[in-house]
Amino acid sequence: MPTLQLYNHQLHFTPKILAGFALLASVLIIGVFWLAQTALQALVGILALFTWAALAYWLILKGQVAYTLTATHFQQHFYQGGWVVKWNNISQIGVCSYERDGWHQPLPWVGIRLKEYAPYLNSICPRLSTQVLLSQRALLYLGAQQQAKQDQFEDLVLDSTPYVDVQGNQYHGLQAMLANRMHHQREFFGYDLFISEQDLDRSAEEFVGLTRRYLAAAEPEYRFTAV
Repeated sequence: MPTLQLYNHQLHFTPKILAGFALLASVLIIGVFWLAQTALQALVGILALFTWAALAYWLILKGQVAYTLTATHFQQHFYQGGWVVKWNNISQIGVCSYERDGWHQPLPWVGIRLKEYAPYLNSICPRLSTQVLLSQRALLYLGAQQQAKQDQFEDLVLDSTPYVDVQGNQYHGLQAMLANRMHHQREFFGYDLFISEQDLDRSAEEFVGLTRRYLAAAEPEYRFTAV
């Protein structure tokens, strides 16, 4: 399978767009010189314009989420960092759903079920672990509500019990919190990792179809023991 790079939103600096930015910058700079009464005011105004432009560009980059799909692995990249798992460590990919009164309602989340937690826990940085724990609290509450365990939500969301996987690896602190969160989410939804549909460049169903093709084409490298 070919290597594929995806973005939730991508900046395309075509010649027309660059010309438009140049024209806008020229108009703003001329406006600053026109309104400024002294050279110092003009300098401060131009510096303020460049600062505003740099801040706007930084905010755009901060909100960008990228994905790399290769023949061997799948990666998600955030401004804060990223994580990577090999296809042979993924057992299932699907659209997360919420069960109510016997009916399954799809949720705007893509779920990934792993065979082993260790490769993921060892690849994700602490800053991103914190973001995952915070951003998916609502999903955890929905899962607890689905299982009539909403009264246990406070214990689940802050569960920092040391985690030991099937191979005897021990995790503490932030890694333990993330591993426990994955364990609880698997009980509620059947998946360990979750990708928000708003972080995709297509619908959740289309993204699942794409990743399943890569998953089906991947060749196993070694045997995993399911957690």
